[in-house]
Amino acid sequence: MTDNNIQTNSITLLGLGSMGTALARAWLAAGTSLTVWNRTPNRAQALASEGATVAPTAAEAVAAGRLVVVCLLDDESVGAALDGIDLSGKDLVNLTTGTPAQARARAEWARERGARFLDGGIMAVPPMIGVPDSGAYVFYSGSEDLFTEHREALAVPAGTTFVGVDPGYAALHDVALLSAMTGMFAGVAHAFALVRREDIAPTGFASLLADWLAAMTASVHLAAEQLETGDYTTGVVSNLAMQVAGNATLLRTAAEQRVSPELLTPYMALMERRLAAGRGDEDTTGVIDLLAVG
Repeated sequence: MTDNNIQTNSITLLGLGSMGTALARAWLAAGTSLTVWNRTPNRAQALASEGATVAPTAAEAVAAGRLVVVCLLDDESVGAALDGIDLSGKDLVNLTTGTPAQARARAEWARERGARFLDGGIMAVPPMIGVPDSGAYVFYSGSEDLFTEHREALAVPAGTTFVGVDPGYAALHDVALLSAMTGMFAGVAHAFALVRREDIAPTGFASLLADWLAAMTASVHLAAEQLETGDYTTGVVSNLAMQVAGNATLLRTAAEQRVSPELLTPYMALMERRLAAGRGDEDTTGVIDLLAVG
């Protein structure tokens, strides 16, 4: 066994919330030598019977190996947990949810302390971790050398996708996808609200809704092509003018069904602004340009 293999098969994990515990169990099931630490000791002790080595302090956990994975509440928690700890020569992988700016600042913070840094955005919920074919994966960005060296170990709990050497890109991809999900859920909530008072079974309607949304997701590829070319009229099926006109029916139906349109009107307002600028022959892609501020 090479020194590299020894390092790859030895991991320190700081943070044992729901996600951290799921990560820990996935690595332990794969035979990884795992040292864990948690601010609340009881959660760490629960993993001892499964083969984990429990460190009494974060400093002792970090000292146990080169690859240190952090999965804590927020960026402030990361700084507090690692405050004053010697990180020279360590490979620090931060799986704590944060912003792109926080990831970039944390990368510089790690560099100043002699550590390589990789930020991660987990695209999964805890029950998906360590489950084959669950679809779980993690965005990584930062040190490509670190990612390449430890990719096999990092891929045990979930798939890996490296999105660039800019440390902020993993968080940016993570939040961008979550933001799209939030918007989709807003539309789903409005759709269910429209049929809520009628003699329409939610379970039956859900099948129609899921199929419709799946079909509509193909439009993201056209939007991406339009953004890259700068031509928002390419491939347009229902142009902006038609869609703005159609919004009146959506709003009137909401009123008839006694449903607030508040989840829809901000987006509709952007569409109207773009139309007022004389862009009625475009797709709705142009509203993206209206979102940029400063």
